[in-house]
Amino acid sequence: MRYSEKALRIAPSATLEISAKAAQLRSEGFDVVGFGAGEPDYDTPEYIKEAAHDAISSGKTKYTAAAGIKELREAVAARLKRRYGLEYDFKDIVISNGAKHSLFNAFQATVNRGDEVIIATPYWVTYPELVRMADGVPVFVECAESNNFEPRIEDLKAAITDKTKVILVTNPSNPCGCVYSRKSLEDIAAVAKEYDLHVIADEIYDELVYDGDFVSFPTLSEDAKERTILVNGMSKTYAMTGWRIGYTASNGKAASVMSSYQSHASSNPNSIAQYASVAALNGPQDDLAEMVAEYKLRRDLIVDLINSIDGLSCRKPQGAFYALVNISAVKGKSIDGETVEGSMSFCDLLLRHKYVAAVPGLPFGADDYIRLSYATSRDVIEEGCRRIAEFIDMLK
Repeated sequence: MRYSEKALRIAPSATLEISAKAAQLRSEGFDVVGFGAGEPDYDTPEYIKEAAHDAISSGKTKYTAAAGIKELREAVAARLKRRYGLEYDFKDIVISNGAKHSLFNAFQATVNRGDEVIIATPYWVTYPELVRMADGVPVFVECAESNNFEPRIEDLKAAITDKTKVILVTNPSNPCGCVYSRKSLEDIAAVAKEYDLHVIADEIYDELVYDGDFVSFPTLSEDAKERTILVNGMSKTYAMTGWRIGYTASNGKAASVMSSYQSHASSNPNSIAQYASVAALNGPQDDLAEMVAEYKLRRDLIVDLINSIDGLSCRKPQGAFYALVNISAVKGKSIDGETVEGSMSFCDLLLRHKYVAAVPGLPFGADDYIRLSYATSRDVIEEGCRRIAEFIDMLK
């Protein structure tokens, strides 16, 4: 039997694969330190869970509108107005099954076969696959660590062809945690306007910012707002990864296209999770403030520990909860006859010799790096970094 060639070209998620290997070792009794998680280690706040219980008890368990319940779409619009001064009608909001699904919808709505999407490196592993799912072509723009992993305007322009359709902006970034400066965002907006391109702005980590000011892309100008599909969700801000609620904010035409597509692809998002999300957006934000304060402490800890290890270095991330560790100085070194050729072999050897699960940078387009998530306790961070230091000492 034959299968879809497009589907067969889609690569599995490297981050989930690492988590699976770590889980397998734990099930065999090994003490594994995991730095792979892309989710908060906090529980969903109680008031959100209570809202879900209330939704079940009151029978709010039926189909909803494909784009989501009006209450949640209004709550999202109110949040964007309150947080950024952005004006969206509830009809401009589409609720989906997580921000990943929102991104899928956005690419399906904007990309035709052969269209090119510009993606800055390093990038989240799912982006290129989502573009390919839409029959598009990912085009990568290399970003230097020395420039805070932000793209230069000359490099953006050099990547544009007559097939370019979309610029993807990830801010704050997964995997490197950089937060784009206003100047960088203005440069991207100028390029998008000059070449009449869509912008898909993934801002799922917008509340997890520790240094400087975060600038939401659609706030740059009316033109930027009109051409942008803003993607966000509940997972990172409210520790609701398993609830699977994401959303887009866009112009009415884009929202209509995504809503129609979703109505056939998945019907509506989970009704109970939608009502819980209304409570999350409209309720107290104390849990969020506490979580952000703790992540900042963990960030400072992991960066200091990594930078104290000879052969490794790490630029301090400004947002999200990932540290991108530069391993280029140890490439070519060996342990027990096996050589560190890149991030894949580094992570494999680290897991086998020291039972530390890190995520290789190669699937992010950055083979000189590994990603460590600090969405874990300070004790785990200290123990994991101790083992990493021992592993580096073992390399010859």
